Amino acid sequence: MTLSGLLVTGMLAAQPAAAADPAGYPNVRINEVTSSNNDTVELYNTGSTAVSISGWKMSDDSFSSQAFSPSSSTIPAGGFVTFNSPKGLGDSDKLVIYTSGGTVVDRVEWATDKAKPAMARCGGDGTGAWVSTTSATTFGASNALGCPSSIPAASRVRINEVTSNGSDTVELYNGGSSAVSVGSWKYVDNDTSHSAASISSSSPSATTIPAGGYVTFNSSIGLGDNDSAFLVDNNGNTVDSVTWATDGAKPSDERCANGTGWFRTATTATLGSANSCSGSGDGGGGEETGHLLGGGGSLTSGCTPEAASGTGSNPTGTLAWPGGLDVTIADNACAFTTSTGPEGRDVSGLAFDPAHPSVLWAVKNKNWLYKLAKNNGKWIPDSSWSATGKQIRFAGGSGEPDAEGLTVGGNGHIYVTSERDNTKNTAPKDTIMEFDPAATASTLTPIHQWDMTSQFPKLNTGNKDDANLGFEGVGYVPDTWLTANGWVDPLTGAAYNPANYPLHGSGLFFAGLEYDGTLHVYGLNSDGTFTTFGTIATGEASVMDVTFDAGTQHLIATCDNTCGETHTFMKLNASGALVPDVTYKNPAVMPIENLEGFAIAPTSTCVSGFREVVWSDDGIYGFGPGSSSYGHALYSGTFPC
Repeated sequence: MTLSGLLVTGMLAAQPAAAADPAGYPNVRINEVTSSNNDTVELYNTGSTAVSISGWKMSDDSFSSQAFSPSSSTIPAGGFVTFNSPKGLGDSDKLVIYTSGGTVVDRVEWATDKAKPAMARCGGDGTGAWVSTTSATTFGASNALGCPSSIPAASRVRINEVTSNGSDTVELYNGGSSAVSVGSWKYVDNDTSHSAASISSSSPSATTIPAGGYVTFNSSIGLGDNDSAFLVDNNGNTVDSVTWATDGAKPSDERCANGTGWFRTATTATLGSANSCSGSGDGGGGEETGHLLGGGGSLTSGCTPEAASGTGSNPTGTLAWPGGLDVTIADNACAFTTSTGPEGRDVSGLAFDPAHPSVLWAVKNKNWLYKLAKNNGKWIPDSSWSATGKQIRFAGGSGEPDAEGLTVGGNGHIYVTSERDNTKNTAPKDTIMEFDPAATASTLTPIHQWDMTSQFPKLNTGNKDDANLGFEGVGYVPDTWLTANGWVDPLTGAAYNPANYPLHGSGLFFAGLEYDGTLHVYGLNSDGTFTTFGTIATGEASVMDVTFDAGTQHLIATCDNTCGETHTFMKLNASGALVPDVTYKNPAVMPIENLEGFAIAPTSTCVSGFREVVWSDDGIYGFGPGSSSYGHALYSGTFPC
């Protein structure tokens, strides 16, 4: 089933859906609406398959249902459709969407000026909280650009679980950081002849929801099959909504993950506590595994995806992905072709630029560096830097680095790891190279280069496969974090003192080794020398990318299908040692592939408690030929702030 982030009133016993109702109709959500200019409405499909909206109608608070003319009669998975209201919209108004058979799909209500310039879901298209936008409307595209930086406390209250199985109970959850009074709020179902009922008159467990807490109440209107629940605050603004088809709320319909995810049918109701998320199947608008959105497109000539091999198991104690269950394919098919190789694959390391969060850096094994920018939901090369990427070389302009990982240093420069020279691929060349992104040349050579090859004689066997097990990822960690958290310098046995290493800059570099999943810590000196601070075990069989995340105060070691697609968050413990803290799996909807790159956006980009994460598929294989992910390298999801 779907969940919606609208403000509406009450719940009621629903009537059976007409035969004309299309499959997946509960997945369609009102996503944005304006009561000015052309009175435009945007619908969004949260589902994984297209939904026909042919013959659908709408009404407001004064006129009966009317046909409308959408920009398309079908909404693709993860897609938008817009239309202009045939009768106009105003202040203190509402909007109701019906299927051609008369079943209510979704509704939203707003008070004076709330839909000017627009009311929009913020924190996730189709799922976020209804908020008055603070900038221009974004019809036909993601709402993120028009959303305010912070979401009002009342808008963080979500319908979290609902059952139509006997007691007809509704659970509300407060995902915000402060208590919210809901006693005067109202609810209604999808019977438009029903009047909204107040929560305070419906036997609630409480009328104030503490931060992170729950309130339950029994619907006096009743709930049934093919029904909806709409929640409205005391000002008449929609807060949230959910719609389900037959049996979707039996035994209950619940958000997975708790408080944030899509609705799905549960095997056991957990009213008043965290959702179990243990059911199977779909309540009508969501799935246990989420949705893989976007993708598709034709493969270009010479673009040959490469299937993964050697898939292994998760480390012991691995937990489910804590962010959103939905993932969007975030590039064009075969996007990373170059003048030296048309295959379009081999994108490995990823890193957001902390000083410029709208910039994502990517490196390709066949010695290419990309500066990416977001355009219509996709990460594409920034044409102001290079529309095709820039080739990188070893010091002196020679060789072809087998570039695998990258990070942004404290000086804003890009540091890239290489495990081999592609022109001599039977020999290891484990190096870290420093590039100035402001350099204007089309081919970049490093300002500095540090060669650690001699530290790994076990990789120097004359076998190209062994040589290919070196540095896969690298993460820059600022000295300020290491000192503030009491990291013990392995070289001295005392608290780390950056002043002992005057040439190393403002932080250390943690390089991940594919061979055994260890991290190797270096101070990279400005005279071309380096200081080795030892080796750290991650608990992963291999490491493919390394990321320092200031938001969670952890260093993240990423492993691909070799470890079942997992991310181990490393913390500094009370003894000053960097140790594994928790390991998460990728969202279940993602393919088990050579997902070698992982980047997590800075917390400055957070909307409604979430921020973007991006993965890269080195082989662009996805789910294989014919799938929407075949030929694509980048995937975008969300992670808690």
